[in-house]
Amino acid sequence: MIVPKQRTSKSRRNKRRSHHALARPGQSKCTRCGGVKMPHRICSHCGSYRDRNVVPIREI
Repeated sequence: MIVPKQRTSKSRRNKRRSHHALARPGQSKCTRCGGVKMPHRICSHCGSYRDRNVVPIREI
């Protein structure tokens, strides 16, 4: 059986895993209200998508 000759140090192990971190999800700005939203999604603030009203927002 193949067995490692020497033990892998914590430093070497962590350097190898440095690219395993999760990336933050992308965010874009709504063209109508300027709110932050996920790309290619309906804006949760104003209910628009690509400068069209898709979801009517209830008035308070």
